[in-house]
Amino acid sequence: MTGQTSDVILDQMMALHPKIIDLTLDRVWRLLAALDNPQLKLPPVIHIAGTNGKGSTQAMIRAGLEGAGNTTHAYTSPHLARFHERIRLAGELISEPELTAVLDECYAANGGENITYFEITTCAALLAFARTRADYTLLEVGLGGRLDATNVIEQPAVTVITPVSVDHEQFLGNTLGKIAAEKAGIIKPGVPCIVGPQEDEALDVIEYTAARLGAPLLVHGQHWHVHEENGRLVYQDETGLRDLPLPNLLGAHQIQNAGAALAVLRHLQMGDAAYEAAVTKAEWPARMQRLKTGPLTELAPQAELWLDGGHNAAAGKALADVLAKLPQQPTHLICGMLNTKDVTGYLTPLATQADTLTAVSIPGEANTLSADDTATAATKVNLPATIADSVAEALRAIVDKDPQARVLICGSLYLAGNILRENG
Repeated sequence: MTGQTSDVILDQMMALHPKIIDLTLDRVWRLLAALDNPQLKLPPVIHIAGTNGKGSTQAMIRAGLEGAGNTTHAYTSPHLARFHERIRLAGELISEPELTAVLDECYAANGGENITYFEITTCAALLAFARTRADYTLLEVGLGGRLDATNVIEQPAVTVITPVSVDHEQFLGNTLGKIAAEKAGIIKPGVPCIVGPQEDEALDVIEYTAARLGAPLLVHGQHWHVHEENGRLVYQDETGLRDLPLPNLLGAHQIQNAGAALAVLRHLQMGDAAYEAAVTKAEWPARMQRLKTGPLTELAPQAELWLDGGHNAAAGKALADVLAKLPQQPTHLICGMLNTKDVTGYLTPLATQADTLTAVSIPGEANTLSADDTATAATKVNLPATIADSVAEALRAIVDKDPQARVLICGSLYLAGNILRENG
């Protein structure tokens, strides 16, 4: 396979995917052994699971660590515009030659055996991390935790569980307790775990798991507290109080994500430069990202154009809260979702903040919810809805009626990635 591009190798990796996804670590352990166990050669690992806020929390931890002068590897998924976004080596996106090399090596070492796309690409990330010097490694769970391909680190420096809510029921279970049990699968014996805000049912499971494994917990509302006060972020734990700027990532939910990131940085004794950087320098695209350049903005030069990739009920509520705090302005959604998501749960809170919704199908995505079905769901929650063949068509129709409208493109990270590629 030598000489091929990363895109070609990734396409060939898709062909190795089992016909039915059975969550297991057996395939990962087999390939890691064939690669001489790179997971044993990583810089100290911070392992992050949860339903909502994983990516934002990781971005703030990374900004904090780097603000204190550290270098960091970071692994996240899914990517938005290019696969390279998933793997940061010592702070920089992996280069095409480096990515091609590790993908090629993993494909060869796998020997044609069944393995999921996420599993083999996670092994490639671990291989790249093991070969590049850095001070810390940030690993974001892909799905669940207990049987996720990232859960191969025996002794991380610290684990993090962001808020748990109902999502991916077909894989993780149909109750909050069952889902929390899967997320808590990243907790390791004796390793401290930072726990973000949780519903009681989820927290009970996390606390039980930690007690069984002898893992110290640092829990929101018990061991650390965070809130907004007079336009500032106030964080307090057993070692004292910090008065900081509000997060540069928008939304009340980012206060809680910042709290979890600060709890990690405090545990690692990073210092004030890290805390300040965590809340002021984090970058996380497609989370209430303002679009200011590109072809779409040229279609609507007077409009206020936003992009968000949240896709479940909790994300819908968080997004509605952000919209409620923006200056009042006619607000129109352009929405495309996957058919595996709770479209009604996502749209119900947004219906209180938006004037209209234009539904689109996600281009090139086999599992897209049809525009008709999205529009029907919007109508059922009293959000006036129409359909369009594309985001560009929807945007033109909106600004023809209201050139200075606020327009939010939302509903899926896959749609957000499509927008970032086309609008880049």
